[in-house]
Amino acid sequence: MAWLAIVIAGICEVTGVLNLKRLAMKKWDALIVLIVTFGLSLTLLAYAMQTLSMATVYGVWTGIGTVGSTVMGMILYGEPREWKRLLFIAMILSSAVGLKLIS
Repeated sequence: MAWLAIVIAGICEVTGVLNLKRLAMKKWDALIVLIVTFGLSLTLLAYAMQTLSMATVYGVWTGIGTVGSTVMGMILYGEPREWKRLLFIAMILSSAVGLKLIS
């Protein structure tokens, strides 16, 4: 159950970051979504830390947030899709999988 909480927390983190971008574009409804998703993300993060190690939980959560935000930025906002960025995204994903495998 803790791993599911981490994944959902990561998705909430990405949603919050996307709403940060919307808030910067003066879309004020994004503020409510941002507060709810970041709050839910941190709550689920704390829940997962009750059964898994802090380093693993935080590493996977950060990886999901980083990769998800980067990929969504490429899809929604036309951010660059250079091979170097894709390489580092793959490295982050492989690190998160590695943490899962050893814990």
